[in-house]
Amino acid sequence: MTQALALSDFLAAPGVLLDVRSPAEFAQGHIPGAISFPLFTDDERAQVGTCYKQQGRDAAVELGFALAGPKFAGFIAQARSLAGNGRVRLHCWRGGMRSEAVAWVLGMGGLSVTTLVGGYKTFRRWALTVPAWTRPIWILGGMTGTGKTAVLHALAERGEQVLDLEAIAHHRGSSFGMLGQPPQPTNEQFENEIAVRWAGFDPTRPVWIEAESKRIGLCRVPEPLFRQMDRAAVLELVRPQAERLEILVRDYGGFSTDDLVAATERIRKRLGGLRTQEAIALLQARRLPEAFDLLLTYYDKTYTYDLTRRSVPRYPIEVAGLSAAECGDRLLAFARALPATVSEDPPALCDLALTPDG
Repeated sequence: MTQALALSDFLAAPGVLLDVRSPAEFAQGHIPGAISFPLFTDDERAQVGTCYKQQGRDAAVELGFALAGPKFAGFIAQARSLAGNGRVRLHCWRGGMRSEAVAWVLGMGGLSVTTLVGGYKTFRRWALTVPAWTRPIWILGGMTGTGKTAVLHALAERGEQVLDLEAIAHHRGSSFGMLGQPPQPTNEQFENEIAVRWAGFDPTRPVWIEAESKRIGLCRVPEPLFRQMDRAAVLELVRPQAERLEILVRDYGGFSTDDLVAATERIRKRLGGLRTQEAIALLQARRLPEAFDLLLTYYDKTYTYDLTRRSVPRYPIEVAGLSAAECGDRLLAFARALPATVSEDPPALCDLALTPDG
């Protein structure tokens, strides 16, 4: 059995999610949670596209079946192994021939198949609208080394709504941010991941977001979301310098000297030549607290400048000696004592369906 659903119903439907576009299309961006299940390789897709342009639709369809036909038995076996309940959701770029072909094959193999009207293009259009949906936001601020990320995780463990942009971006936001992280996603995939999370939040409850610049490594925070963040009140963690250095040594001390030196070189122009050389010498001597103390002169200045740029309420919260879990409890107690800001309900999950056209 095969059925075609609009986006909201498709995302809510049961079944493993298969993306039948080519590997390169999938790598550029995909629906979070989807599994790459390509009908064509990148080279085969190029061949079919060239055939379509030069010889027309019928010739391209014939070539497509010649290339994909020998794979059909494998498609059925692979889909069965992925779909424990026998249900499959799948899509291509526009909900056209590729998804129809794979749906037919898997349906013949006894699987229950659901396709997406309008394909990934419909999802992508929706994903670009979602960051404009309003949500009440608390910005978790604090200078470098105050342990903001760990506190954000503690808030999530307490059932709070948390948008961890650095985790999605695979980058911790500073020149040291890529250390120990997997490769960053494409900006398109970064936006897709944010959209799914943002749409899933309860609009009557606040979302906690760590203070970030517009760029996290190579990823750009969607402008409508960043504007909301820029207007939100800041709850700012305040720790003594000694504790901040201890946290930085704990977080980054396990990386090689070469990695730490390379990260320091990336901010040479802003840190200054003399300070950079001093910091590098301390890193090479593995005098990490002293090196990080020197680097904080740059990061503290940058953080202070960003705060003064924003005319929003700012609430410094002393957390000296507190664990991440204790910081989370203190933040929640403080936030609950403040007037709540509740946004308007967002528009319903729009279908934005396009006419399937291949």
